[in-house]
Amino acid sequence: MSAALPIADQRLVSRAALRLIAADRRTVVVMMILNVLAAIAGLGGPWLLGRIIDTVTGGQGGGQGAGQVDRLAIAVLGCAVAQALLSRYALSVGYRFGERTAARIRDDFLRRSLELPAAVVERVPAGDLTARGTTDVDAVATTLRDVVPGLFISAVQLVLIVTAVVVLDPALGAVGVLGFTGIWFVTRWYLSRARDAYLLEGAANSVMADELAATTTGARTIEAFDLRERRLGRGREAIAETRRTRLATLSLRSVFFPLVELSYVVPIVLVLLAGGWLYFRGSVTLGTVAAAVLYLRQLVGPVDNIMLWIEQLQSSGASFARIEGLAAVPTDQTTSSARPDGDKIEVRGVRYAYDSGQDVLHDVDLTIRPGERLAIVGLSGAGKSTLARLIAGVDRPDHGSVTVGGVPIADLPPDELRRQVVLVTQEHHVFRESLRENLMVVAPDDVLKRALKTVGADWADDLDADLGENPPDGGQAQQLALARVVLADPHTVILDEATALLDPTAARSAERALAAVLHDRTVIAIAHRLQTSHDADRVAVMDGGRIIELGSHDALIRADGPYAALWRSWHGA
Repeated sequence: MSAALPIADQRLVSRAALRLIAADRRTVVVMMILNVLAAIAGLGGPWLLGRIIDTVTGGQGGGQGAGQVDRLAIAVLGCAVAQALLSRYALSVGYRFGERTAARIRDDFLRRSLELPAAVVERVPAGDLTARGTTDVDAVATTLRDVVPGLFISAVQLVLIVTAVVVLDPALGAVGVLGFTGIWFVTRWYLSRARDAYLLEGAANSVMADELAATTTGARTIEAFDLRERRLGRGREAIAETRRTRLATLSLRSVFFPLVELSYVVPIVLVLLAGGWLYFRGSVTLGTVAAAVLYLRQLVGPVDNIMLWIEQLQSSGASFARIEGLAAVPTDQTTSSARPDGDKIEVRGVRYAYDSGQDVLHDVDLTIRPGERLAIVGLSGAGKSTLARLIAGVDRPDHGSVTVGGVPIADLPPDELRRQVVLVTQEHHVFRESLRENLMVVAPDDVLKRALKTVGADWADDLDADLGENPPDGGQAQQLALARVVLADPHTVILDEATALLDPTAARSAERALAAVLHDRTVIAIAHRLQTSHDADRVAVMDGGRIIELGSHDALIRADGPYAALWRSWHGA
C-alpha cells in the first residue's frame, strides 16, 4: 500500500526560509551592507556622466575645460572599480551563506528521513523520497548558493537606482517608474500559475524515478516472466507525464520572458519623450535626461536578474515545499517513561487498517508468555505479518492495545523497544561501511566478535573490513543481522520468514545461527511453511484478520479444524 509524502504549503515554506536566514543572520547582514555599498558606488557613474555632458555642452559649468572632464572621468572609473570590488566580496559572502544553508537543509532532510516512522517509509514510493533527497535538495542548494545572493544584490540596486532617478528629477522618475508597471502585471500572471505547475513537474519526476527504480531492481523477475513490454509501457507513461509537465512549465516561461523583455523598452521610451519635452521647455538639462536614461538602462540588469531568479525561485520553491513536506509527516514519537514490568506481551481488542481504511485485523486477542515459542499461521493475506509489525512496535493499533509488561509497545523509546522486541525479516541492509559500524552498537571488540561467533559468522574476523568494497552474500548478511539481534539482547524475537530468500545451503547455516540466537528467548514465528509450527509450543491460526484457532500442534490436529486442514494440504494428504 503506497502513499505519497505531503507537500508543505507556502506558509510553512516561508517560515522555514526565514528560519534558515535567521540561523546565519550575521552573514546576511554583512552581505546586505556590502550590496548596498556596491549599489551606491554604481549610482555614481550615470550621475557623473550627466555632469560630463553638461560640462561639454555648457549646460552647467560649461567652459571649465578638459581638466574638469578628466576629473569626472577618473571619478567614473573609481566608482566602477569600487562597485566591482564590493560586488565581488558581497557575492563571496553570499556564496558562503548559500553553502552553509544548503548543508543545513541536507542535514535537516536526513534527520527528518530517519525520524519517519518505518510504516510511513515502507508505504511511500521509493522514487518520491529519493527525488526529494537528491533532485529537490540540489535545486534548493543551487538556489541558495547562486540566486539568493544575486537576488539581494539586484533588489538593493533596484531600490537605489529608482531612488536616484526620482531624486535626479521627480517628473522623469515618476514617468520611468510608471513605465515599469507592466512587469508587475506580467509577473503576477506568472506567479499565479508557476508554483502548481512546478509541483506537478516534481511529482511526475518522482513517479518516473520510482518506475526506474522498480524496473532496475526487478530486472530478473521481468526477464523470468517476460514482463519487458509491460514495464516499458509503464515507463513510457511515466516519461510522457514528465514530458507533459515539463512542457507546461516551459510554456509559462515562453510567455513570461518575452513580455518582460518588451517591458524594458517602455520606460526608456517614455523618459526620452518626456525628457525631450521638458528639455525644450528648459525644465531640465540634457545631462539630466541622459543620466535618467542611463539609470533606467542600468535598471534593466537587476530587473532582468530578478525576473530570471523569480522563475528559478518558483522551481526551487516547489522543491523546497516537497522537502519541507517531511516535517508534516507525524513522527509518532510518543514515548512512555514507564518501564515494562516483566516480559509478557498482551494483545487486546486490536483492530488495524492501512491507508485504504479497510481493517486488516479485527478484534485480535492474544497473550504471549515469556519464554514460549508461538507460531502464527494462515493463508496469504490473513494478517500474520501485520500482527507481527504491531507486536514489534513498527505500527500502532487503531483500536485496542499491544503491551509488554503492561506498557504499550509503540510508546517505548527506540532504545528501550529494541531491548524488548526485535523483528527479523527477509531483508537485511548492509551499509557501505566497516563491519564494526554495521553492527551498529558501540561495544568492546571482544563483545562484537563474540556476537559474530554466536551466529557462526566465521568469515567476519576483521572488524575494520570495508563491507562496501567486499559486500557479504545473502547468508552472511543474515548472520550480520542476527549478530545485531544478539547485541540488542531482546527478550522477544519475531521471525517473519527470515530465511525465505536464502539458498538451501545458506538457509541451513542461517537456521543454525537462529537456534543460537533464540536460545532462552520468547519466539514469535510467522510461519509461511508449516514445519515451523510443528515445533512451536502453541500455534495461532489466522484467517481474515482474526485468530480463529489457538493451541498446540497436536491439540489442533486432534480438533480437526482449519489448522488440521492446512496441515493435510501442506503434506499433500
